Amino acid sequence: MVRHTHPLLVLLALATGGFAIGTTEFATMSLLPFIQHDMHIDPSTASHVISAYALGVVIGAPVITVLAARIDRKWLLLILMALFALGNGLSALAPNYGSLVIFRFLSGLPHGAYFGLAALMAASVVASGKRTRAVGMVMLGLTVATIVGVPMATWLGNAVGWRWGYWLVTALALLTVSMIALFAPRTGVASEHSARGELRALKNSAVLLTLAIGAVGFGGMFSVYTYLTSTLDLVTQMSSASIPLVLAVFGLGMTIGNVVIPRFADRSLMPTAGGLLIWSALALGAFPLVAGNPWLITIDVFCIGIGGALGTILQTRLMDVAGEAQNMAAALNHVAFNMANALGPWLAGLALALGFGFRSTGVVGCLLALGGFAIWMLARRQEKRARAV
Repeated sequence: MVRHTHPLLVLLALATGGFAIGTTEFATMSLLPFIQHDMHIDPSTASHVISAYALGVVIGAPVITVLAARIDRKWLLLILMALFALGNGLSALAPNYGSLVIFRFLSGLPHGAYFGLAALMAASVVASGKRTRAVGMVMLGLTVATIVGVPMATWLGNAVGWRWGYWLVTALALLTVSMIALFAPRTGVASEHSARGELRALKNSAVLLTLAIGAVGFGGMFSVYTYLTSTLDLVTQMSSASIPLVLAVFGLGMTIGNVVIPRFADRSLMPTAGGLLIWSALALGAFPLVAGNPWLITIDVFCIGIGGALGTILQTRLMDVAGEAQNMAAALNHVAFNMANALGPWLAGLALALGFGFRSTGVVGCLLALGGFAIWMLARRQEKRARAV
């Protein structure tokens, strides 16, 4: 039986874990120059540290979900966050590049499973009409990390060494363990939960279409964000002091999006997802046109950030269509977004390699958002046919 006492404390505990994960995921990008200098490696080699974490997310989410199908969600969240703390603590102690790559992979393993389970627990402690808002609160930890956690870890890395950025994340993870232990309810294990039942998510066309919307549609945001610093420097010609402010505006857009958009999604889930994809396509399509103006590009970056709320909406959508494979579907949502994080930058990188310039990242992003909308139309049509039967 799920306990509904102190839902805000439950959401705060879960969001703290999201804050820790968001900090380590995004701060590693800003800590790379310090890591490569300390370990005497080139930028290309250093970037494998990020790839190792992403690989951990992709592998860990489905594998952990299947193996832990019969474990109470509260206990599994505690185990996942303890593993996350261990991975980041070991990253801070890594004696060489090879061990750091291994420890970053270990750190990424709990990422997808944690967010999936946290979203399901958040939805379980509020009224059914507030599920998307509850999931948004958990994801708020991730978006706030881009505004607070990442600058804090970067400052530590610059002031006292990159290892302290990971010690910060370790401390946040241990704080999350304590808060979940104190506030999260025990959910028990539903009788139908099993490894075989969770694997059925991979055969559910509604689940697969929802994941495809995220993997393609969300890639547009990453195609621009990955090269945003270079665009602001070389195209907009902003000062080095102003660029972090624009990056913070992006995080602010994501944060506001995850606060406001879920209120619409709780009333009309799929139409809100479709509308947000169109919003993203327009904002990304405008990027090449405004890239030369500091004020206009800042406003556009804020609008692009709002599109980050798509993850929250699709997480709730998966709850509706996953049947008994709730844990697997929720975890796979974060695999889909890591695929988007690979697809968007890769396609934008191809455009750059062909000589189209940094403005072209917006064109690539717009096309990906429209691709996500096309998949959304297929999912919507399938949904209407199912209701008609």
